[in-house]
Amino acid sequence: MMKLSSHYSKTLLITASFVLLLAGIAYYTAISYITNNELDRDLTEEIDEIKGYIKLHNHLPDPVDFDEDQTTFIKTNKSHFDRRFFDTTYTDPKEKNSESGRAVEGLISLNGQNYRVIIAESKESTEYLTQIISIITVALMVLLFAVMAISNRFILRGLWKPFYQILGQLKAFNIATIDKIDVGDTRVDEFTELNQAVMLMSSKVRTDYQNLKVFTENASHEMLTPIALITSKLDTLIQDETLSEEQFEHLNGIFADVSRLSKLNQALLLLAKIDNKLIHEITDIDLRQLIEEKLLQFNELLQNKKLEINADLHDEHIQASRHLIEIMLNNLFSNAIRHNQSGGTITIVLDKGKLIFSNTGQEKSLDPEEVFERFKKAKTSEGSGLGLTIVKNICLQYGYAISYSFEVPRTHAFTITFAQK
Repeated sequence: MMKLSSHYSKTLLITASFVLLLAGIAYYTAISYITNNELDRDLTEEIDEIKGYIKLHNHLPDPVDFDEDQTTFIKTNKSHFDRRFFDTTYTDPKEKNSESGRAVEGLISLNGQNYRVIIAESKESTEYLTQIISIITVALMVLLFAVMAISNRFILRGLWKPFYQILGQLKAFNIATIDKIDVGDTRVDEFTELNQAVMLMSSKVRTDYQNLKVFTENASHEMLTPIALITSKLDTLIQDETLSEEQFEHLNGIFADVSRLSKLNQALLLLAKIDNKLIHEITDIDLRQLIEEKLLQFNELLQNKKLEINADLHDEHIQASRHLIEIMLNNLFSNAIRHNQSGGTITIVLDKGKLIFSNTGQEKSLDPEEVFERFKKAKTSEGSGLGLTIVKNICLQYGYAISYSFEVPRTHAFTITFAQK
């Protein structure tokens, strides 16, 4: 992973390197071409001087260094060939060492005899000039890279500052607060448009959230009243001794359905509060003590189903809402009891930052991807299908990790790993 500014800098540097490399090659080639042309003109003048010397003195000049040029005459029967220039090795007569040179080969005539004349000249001065120019060019390239790297590091950092401010405010955005996302004025049109779009989006999201919150609270409140009235009237009817057994069973079924409806309404309202982080209470919780209290509360249900409890509890303190942690434990206990078999076992382990609830149950593993989804439950289950969803959402609110596992023959386990302190 790499930041956008780093991608931009990397692309810019690679492109600049490629362009400068091609430019350097072209520059070096051009300099070499120009210096060779200059040497070729000098060598051409040397041949013309030799021709003038022959015309004036009617004999070949001595094949000695003339202006530090090496001249060679070779008899030939050819009456014509094109003058050519080529690179060769030049031997310095003073230093007695070899170095790069440039030579010309042409044809001259003296008293009806043709001669090939070869004049070689040292390229040391031009090569030195080329090296100096190349060094200066490389130094400028390095300086350019350094300036680009520094400017990308500091200038672009300031240029991208509004973007990171917007990103930081988005990360800290809380739909339940009234704080607005705004980084102020920026000189970059794209960031100004991004800021305006984010402000508009956050405003719309907050408005939709407030409308949904009001609707949910009102709907929940309005549902509680008729549910309470129906429950009260059903309770009155059930106590009527004139009811037949069939009528009594029907009323009991209706009473159970209304009770489930009430619990479902409360569960959905709780999920909405958890999802929107509306419960802000934080306190130090002695988790071991709280689990021991829950064991006493669920003792009657455990005995009715003849369940054996194995508890291995060690000291563990967490910072969270006591109300939410109690709901989490209640749902874990209810899930372990409801989906257990008569005479089965429940094992609770609290140690080293982990809480494990395992229980005996059906001989088939649940789907780990669906077990925490809303309304995912067994056909025979009498629950709302929201218990484990609430447990997961509470864990998500506090950064806890929760997972499901199955061990043969029939042990189902839920593991909660608390966030590191």
